[in-house]
Amino acid sequence: MGFGKLCKSVGGKTKTTEKQRKRSHRTLYRCKSAMNSTILEYTIADRYAETFAKNFTTVLLGIIVNCINGMFVFTFFKSSFFYTDPRYILYIHMVVNDMLLVFFSVSLSVMAYAWPKVPLPFCVSLLIISSTTHKNTPLTLAGMAVERYIAICKPLHHHQICTVRRTYILISLIWGVGVLPALADLIVLSVVHPLSVFTTNVLCSTTTVYSTPYHEEQSKITHGIYTSVVWVILVFTYSQVLIAARRASSDKSSAKKAQSTILLHGAQLLLSMLSNITPVIDKIYSQLLPQLRSKITFFNYLLTNLLPRLLSPLIYGVRDKHFFKYLKGHLSCRLLNIKVGSIKQ
Repeated sequence: MGFGKLCKSVGGKTKTTEKQRKRSHRTLYRCKSAMNSTILEYTIADRYAETFAKNFTTVLLGIIVNCINGMFVFTFFKSSFFYTDPRYILYIHMVVNDMLLVFFSVSLSVMAYAWPKVPLPFCVSLLIISSTTHKNTPLTLAGMAVERYIAICKPLHHHQICTVRRTYILISLIWGVGVLPALADLIVLSVVHPLSVFTTNVLCSTTTVYSTPYHEEQSKITHGIYTSVVWVILVFTYSQVLIAARRASSDKSSAKKAQSTILLHGAQLLLSMLSNITPVIDKIYSQLLPQLRSKITFFNYLLTNLLPRLLSPLIYGVRDKHFFKYLKGHLSCRLLNIKVGSIKQ
């Protein structure tokens, strides 16, 4: 007899002796305990299944994004044509930066489930790299817009200003400026808390480690400054290129192409800025649908953090005729070598 039938048969008796009543109470208690433990097992099993599905999806999507972006990196390093062009050097820097961002972002997401208590120094190192790569993307887009502005508005000085050496100096400055907010968070953490905090284990996330009001204010200020500066650069360069395109009597196609490129940088910037509004979206929907909070946070992370790192380099790389030609050539040669190798075997 199952637990449900046993409980129903025990609860259905009306005329019982004292001894039978005590026995029925014991039986009902065992039934309820067994059913509660079964429900708990199902709940734990569902939780583990959901956690596995989320981590599997995150890791799989991260691998796909980095593999696709890796094709662009492979094309760049296999073609010496791109080594001397600052435009392509900045582009491939953005792709490599986004690959690092995806890797560390996915690692932090998986660690939140698989390794809930991480030594604080190791966690801070991961957060610094993740924060720096996040800031580098809009800064690189601003640098690419300035390069296009110089190429169209000051074509005679382009080769003098935009040299390969200065491009690598600019990339170094981008990393230097990008790491400043992360270092500021670390300094605030060291000042607010005693140094013994670095011997503790914590859940490795920005909201957990940098949870003081000072960190919140510092984050708002730095986000505002970085976003404002990048948007001012994009608007200025686009307006100047637009003016140059209207004045140009010849080579209007290059000016119009530069306009489209800077507009594309603006679209890329909007995509990269989606991750900045992730907490706001989480807060809004968690209040509207509290029972679906974990699922909303998960899908929000995929849409605002991972997918833009694929679309941004993909759109730019496929749109560029020279880069797409070399990419298609390397892929066709690769496929041809695989076919020839399989025929020989």
